Order: sequence, then structure tokens, then C-alpha cells
Amino acid sequence: MDAMTDTNAIERRSLHLELVDRIRPLIVESQLKPGDKVPEKDLCERFRVSRTPMREALKVLAAEGLVRLEPNRGAWVTVVTVEEVEEVFPVLGALEALSGELACTNITDTEISHIRWLHDQMLQSYTDRNLADYFKTNQDIHRAILLAAKNQSLTNTCQALSARMQRARYAANLSEERWADAVSEHEKIIQSLEARDGKQLSQVLVQHMENKKKSVIKWLMRAAEQKSSTGVEG
Repeated sequence: MDAMTDTNAIERRSLHLELVDRIRPLIVESQLKPGDKVPEKDLCERFRVSRTPMREALKVLAAEGLVRLEPNRGAWVTVVTVEEVEEVFPVLGALEALSGELACTNITDTEISHIRWLHDQMLQSYTDRNLADYFKTNQDIHRAILLAAKNQSLTNTCQALSARMQRARYAANLSEERWADAVSEHEKIIQSLEARDGKQLSQVLVQHMENKKKSVIKWLMRAAEQKSSTGVEG
């Protein structure tokens, strides 16, 4: 009985990792805005936790590039810059291209079926104009392809870079034109994956990330112009 209990024991996630999963969407969806101070006390009260796990969670988010920690001043939501986007997206595109090639070699029929199911869910979210659900499922698709590559080093590196760009990628999807283009690109992604055409999937993923980079830069420049205009008017 003891052996069976040990074998089937469920490991509890650390509280600070649960907090990371709660706070990250607040940043990605701009409920905590770029440049804002993270309201640690309010978040502790909201999630009914002490300062210790909260600060551990913020360290993880800092490692992901979503917040910056300042000694004696707390945590601040980072601001994504054009320079950072120009630097990160080509690398992210190359990593996703490699994941696509490896996935087409290593993926199982069951994994393809799951990704097709995710794709259909994403299309429904697009039809419903539910951006939050669309974005989440979109990310699930990219992660599923990455995991299907079955290369842990690639997975770790790609996820770390992707986390830094999540907020900008989410906001840039607000463009109706870009949203429609992204859906079309995902149709090509799923078709290439189902055909197990690694070369084609690699090319589609590179172009997908390049188009996303352009839309993010446009969004950043437009946001900067609006901020400047508001400042002048004030």
C-alpha cells in the first residue's frame, strides 16, 4: 500500500509558480501596463499570499523579461522596444523553423490530431472575435509543435525568448488585417505539419514570425506616436 501511495503521489506545484501563471496574463493583456510599478501588496491581497512567494514569482517573471527588479524600489513592468523586437524575432523565427523541421520528423499521429484540434479551436475563437482565447490557443499550437520536435534544449531556449515577446504579440493581433493574415498563415502551418513537410513548415514559420515582427514594430511606433501626441496636447 505504501509503495502504491508513493508511486501515485501527486506533486504539488510551488506556490510562486502558480502566481507566475496568474500574473503573467495580467502583463501580457496589459492589465498591468508597460512602465507601471507592480502593485505587490494589492496582488498579495488579491491572491491571498504572503510577500515571500510573490517576490519569488516576480524573480521568475524578471527572468522572462516581463518585469525588472530594482533594489529597494520593487518590480516594474518592462517596456518592449523596437530594438528588442528587431533583435529577438529573427532568432525566434530561426528556432521555430528548426522546431518545425524536427517536428515533422518526430511527431506522432496523435500529436498531429491534437494540434489540428487546437487549430480548429483557434479558428472558432477568431470567428467569435475572442482575442484572449485566440491568443492562448495560438500559443498552445506553437508550443505543441515545439514539444513535438522532442529537443529539450530547443524547447527551453525558444520558450524563454517567446515569453519576452508575448505582450507585444498579443497587442499587435488587435489589427484586423494582421489577425486575418495570421489565421491564413496558421492554415499553411497545419497543412505543412499534416503533410510532414519539414522544409515547407520551416519556411512558413520563418515568414510567420517575420510578419509578426513587422506588425509588432508598427504597433510600437503607433503607440509611441500616440503617447507623444498626448504629451504635446497636455
